[in-house]
Amino acid sequence: MIVAVAIIGIVAVVGGLVAAVALAGGGSRHVADAGYSSTYPTYSTTEETTSETTEPEETTTSATRTTTERATPTSQTPSGPRSVPRTGDNPLFGRADYGLQNIPCSLTRWATDQNSVQRFFQSGIACLDAMWSRMLGAVDLPFESPNLSVPRSISESSTPCGSGGTTTGVTPFYCPTNNTIYMPMDRIEIETWGNHPGPYLSILAHEYGHHVQNLSGITEAYGDQRYDAGADSAAGLELSRRMELEAQCFSGMFLGSASVSGGSVDKNIYNEAWNAQDRGDDYARNGKRDHGSARHNISWWQHGATKNRNQQCNTWLAASSDVS
Repeated sequence: MIVAVAIIGIVAVVGGLVAAVALAGGGSRHVADAGYSSTYPTYSTTEETTSETTEPEETTTSATRTTTERATPTSQTPSGPRSVPRTGDNPLFGRADYGLQNIPCSLTRWATDQNSVQRFFQSGIACLDAMWSRMLGAVDLPFESPNLSVPRSISESSTPCGSGGTTTGVTPFYCPTNNTIYMPMDRIEIETWGNHPGPYLSILAHEYGHHVQNLSGITEAYGDQRYDAGADSAAGLELSRRMELEAQCFSGMFLGSASVSGGSVDKNIYNEAWNAQDRGDDYARNGKRDHGSARHNISWWQHGATKNRNQQCNTWLAASSDVS
């Protein structure tokens, strides 16, 4: 199977929370160019449509009169794409040649004040939306843009996935219950990364990766499997690592694709992100092996960045040794 890499994420099976691990370390590493061409298959976006249903009428005619009777209403399946609760055989991985299209991003300028951070992340979501909406539409999966919250402190947030820092720990996170990415100012390592936007963009792309997992149905299937295995059993923790490392790979796919598109995600931002993936269970204070080693966090992210193919990020079919 493919070499593994990883994510900054933490998945907590409490209230449906998917959270990301805080950045740790940041040593310089060799940077390779993103290895894609600038063109990919053109995907048509499948838009969900809804229409009002009317009750059909049955008309019976006799020699003396005409009567109209209403038929009994029948339930109908909602139109449009629907998520598929599967992991390794999810439709997202159905085509070996499918990856993110190289769409130029228009990011706002990064600065460390709260308003600038909010604008930067919102502009990043707009670019992530443009890429992933096409991908999900191409494989007939639903799409909607996530919400964004950038509080000054995690303690200011009360979410369906936990309030304050009690559930979310010390990291940014995605809450599928209300479809929101939380990027607290005191949890994105500004003191470490300063005015270098690459690491922050990769964190956002990782959390957006959890959003993609939720839209596709992977999150639902993962939650069921981990519950059945036991959340903190060896099998349950391995499932958590697969979930997090896949989001890490999706983050790499986005940065790699955006960096060859001629937009504001230039090689400098890409290189900053490439060198910021040294994180994971090696630095966990609680000792849990639920995010993957630093080596695998690095390798899965770089694998996504250089391959840009959905199937290459399918951690569910990877060997256990590649998601340790």
